[in-house]
Amino acid sequence: MISVAARAALADWLAAIKALDGAAEHTIDAYARDLRAFLTFMTGHHGQTQGLGALARITTADMRAFMAHERAAGLGPRSLARRISAIKSFYRWLSEREGFEPTAVLSARAPKYLRKLPRPLSVDAARDVLDTLETDAPEPWIAARDTAVVTLLYGCGLRISEALGLDGAAQPLGDTLRITGKGGKERLVPVIAPARDAVAAYARLCPFPITDRGPLFLGVRGRRLGARAVQRAMAQTRAQLGLPASATPHAMRHSFATHLLNAGGDLRAIQELLGHASLSTTEAYTGVDTARLMEVYARAHPQGGG
Repeated sequence: MISVAARAALADWLAAIKALDGAAEHTIDAYARDLRAFLTFMTGHHGQTQGLGALARITTADMRAFMAHERAAGLGPRSLARRISAIKSFYRWLSEREGFEPTAVLSARAPKYLRKLPRPLSVDAARDVLDTLETDAPEPWIAARDTAVVTLLYGCGLRISEALGLDGAAQPLGDTLRITGKGGKERLVPVIAPARDAVAAYARLCPFPITDRGPLFLGVRGRRLGARAVQRAMAQTRAQLGLPASATPHAMRHSFATHLLNAGGDLRAIQELLGHASLSTTEAYTGVDTARLMEVYARAHPQGGG
């Protein structure tokens, strides 16, 4: 049982990070689950409801017990690291508001995990995906819709949430798209002709009216298309083509970045197109190795020779 005061504090914190940091809804939901798991454990661990006073007295031993419990329950290192990060963020906020020392919680060391590097598709495989999507849906308009969405991921490097978040006012697509990405950051993305054509083909076939203020991409009931429908279409396509499970909609965005870099694109320009805050994220995203980086930098900054 979580105390009324702790529940209220959690709700206030979630509202604060949504308002100040622009956290996405699914991120807020994950944080809420993480903190509820923590507060529920501490209630059982101490045998009493955890009010704000009790939360201020959490010890290093309590944190170790919580982490051991989560690992024993089958939580993986990556998920536990995210959970500890959420707890620390909540405690920083709570300690400032309530005026207590949060060191015992903030000093907890999350388990290390190996970050899985994304696996881009080959150029041929990416083309095969788009070709197969065009012929692999129950109705022509759904095939056109799925192809248009995935073409925006691969042809423009959009996140799936960014593509599905587009409204009808974006159609017909111009030479650029103004995208609002993570944290509310805006960026301009060039739109290639195949992406314009794919979206236009979908708009012609769509049986529902596409309005300026309504969603561009619609599901079978005429509401905004959800990511699961696109993921299912990709799963069906990769099974048909014999591609690995890593061939997801997100992998098409990875492929956009990697193929652009391999064609001689500038890493910092690709960083801007993807909407990454740091260059290191783009480096990991494209799976670029040091030798390739040096080659790109050498072309961009040639050393004067005699």
